[in-house]
Order: sequence, then structure tokens, then C-alpha cells
Amino acid sequence: MVKKFARTTGLLACAATAALALSACQDQASSGGAARDYISAVGSSTVYPFATAVGEKFAEATGNKTPKIDSTGTGGGFERFCQGVGGDTPDISNASRRMKKKEFDTCVKNGVKDIVEIQVGIDGIALGEAQRGPGFKLTEEDVYKALAANPYGKPNTAKTWKDVNPALPAVGISVFGPPSTSGTYDAFKELIMGKGCDADPAMKALKDSDKDKHEAVCTGLRGAPFYVEQGENDNLIISKLDKNPDSLGIFGFSYLDANKDKIKAVPVQGVSPTYDTIAGGSYPGARPLFIYVKKAHVGVIPGLAEYVAEFLKGAAKDGYLAAKGLVISPPDVSAKAAAAAKGMTPLDGSELK
Repeated sequence: MVKKFARTTGLLACAATAALALSACQDQASSGGAARDYISAVGSSTVYPFATAVGEKFAEATGNKTPKIDSTGTGGGFERFCQGVGGDTPDISNASRRMKKKEFDTCVKNGVKDIVEIQVGIDGIALGEAQRGPGFKLTEEDVYKALAANPYGKPNTAKTWKDVNPALPAVGISVFGPPSTSGTYDAFKELIMGKGCDADPAMKALKDSDKDKHEAVCTGLRGAPFYVEQGENDNLIISKLDKNPDSLGIFGFSYLDANKDKIKAVPVQGVSPTYDTIAGGSYPGARPLFIYVKKAHVGVIPGLAEYVAEFLKGAAKDGYLAAKGLVISPPDVSAKAAAAAKGMTPLDGSELK
């Protein structure tokens, strides 16, 4: 009898062990052993309106719950995304810039090893002003001289735009923009500020001799009242411009496009941000938009693969996201994104910077 009991106990133990092994992968994307029944996404405020539009279409088409999407900023999104694998971590990180190598390494260190990178479109870093604003026309160098904390290595003393360039209006320098956690902030520093700084030959040479010093001099922003962070809320910047007609705002092109009755574009290098100038690459502030997906959560979180497919459907040439201000990717980029989504092909971190 004792032998029979021991044998039965042993079989039950083996069965329990097998069941645990079978569910190990599923438990990676679950919290407390029970998988989430909705998709969780975090990240870019620029990608946010596109992601929410896709979420509504996805829920309508599949009957799944509408995804929970938080606008945390690109940097803040990657921070949460890379905390680990499991139901208490996001499935997707929306990004208005590419993932950095150090962010990828943090992900891997925390067990997020298979990350799928999908470019969903293109956007532009737009500078805008109120409809009744002065009518600014700026160069990259104008913007750099106005907003750099130490332009060309010297403390910034400019108080008006006329101090920066005699051809500009004699109004105080006042720019409302995103915080340091935002991909828009990072892209603005790289695509506008950095290029304005490198217009000076000595600064361009510094890039090769002392990269860290170059970055500090070229992309370090001065604070209020010249540059005022407005959090991860581009609509707040729009309302600020309406109340402060001499000020400028920095936001994604889609927000400019959706608020033409309130604000107008500020040309940079003689080119205004429009769908065509961004798509064609003539506008200097053009940048790619991405979503990053945890492969470990695919097949565990209901509808995750279907949501990604819906995003690419909306971002296609004849998709519904163009009407919301998304600039559609070129055919080769779209094809690469489709292949990555279909195969859930992990990103090779060696190509990141």
C-alpha cells in the first residue's frame, strides 16, 4: 500500500513538473500565472494618435479588448519596455526615433531578448507658430544660436530673435517643446540643433576629435524662459501658441496638420514641413517612426500579432493613417516592415548606435 501511494505521488509530481515546464513560456508574458487579456503599449506621444486609431480598428475587427496605450515619451517607453518579460510589462514600445544600443543592451540584460523592430511610417519635427504670429523663417543655425545653452562653446546671451539674426523679428526667444524623455526632443537636437551647430567648421571638426564635447556644445538646450518643456502633450503646446503668438512650438507633423486652423508651419532652410517635403526628404526634420514588439508576448497576449498587422494595414499606401497625418514609408521600407511583422524577426542589436 505504501509502495502504491509512493508511486502515485511520484506520478503526480512528474505530471506537475511537466505542466510547469509546458507553461513556462506562457508565464513569461503573464503576471501571477494569468496572462493579460489586453495589449499594453507605451512610448512616443507622436506615435500615440496613430496607435490609438489602430487600436480602435483592431478591437472593432477582432472583438478583442481595445489596447491600453500610454503616452510616456519614447525614452520613458523604452525604460518600461526593457524592465523584463511578463504581464506586468508592456508588449509594445512606440518610438519616434530608433532604439539606442544602450537601451537594447538594457533590454537583453533584463531578459527581453527577442525584440521585433517595425517601421510604421515617417514624421517630421515641425516648428509652428500661431496663425497671427510674426511669420518666422528660420535656418538650422538660427535655431541653434537661439536655443543652445553654450553656442559654439560660449554662454548664450541672446534674448530676442533679432539678437540671433538681424533679419529676424525683435521678439523674445520663447519656444515650447517636449521633455528630454521624448523622441521628438532627441530628434530635434540631432536633426535641427546638431546641423545648425555643424554649420560652423570648427564644430564639425570637433565631432571627430571629441565626440562627447561636440554633443554637449551642439545639443545642450538652455532652459526657461527660452526653451520651456511642456511634458508629453503636444496638444498643450498647440494651446500655448494660441495664447502666446510670438512664441514657437516643436511637435510632430501630425499635430501641425491636425491644427491648421490654429497654427502655421515655420519654414526651416526655406522648406516648410508638408506631407510631400517629409516623404521626399527635402524637409530637414524628417524622421522614421517605429513600434517595437516583444516576441515572447506574441501568442500569449491575445491579438498581439493581429494588432501589429492592423497597424501596417493602416500605415499602407491606401491606409487610413495618412488622413491622420502619418507620412507613408517608401515601398522598400514598407516591405521590410511587413516581412519583420510576418516572421516576427528579432532585431540584431549590433546595427544600433
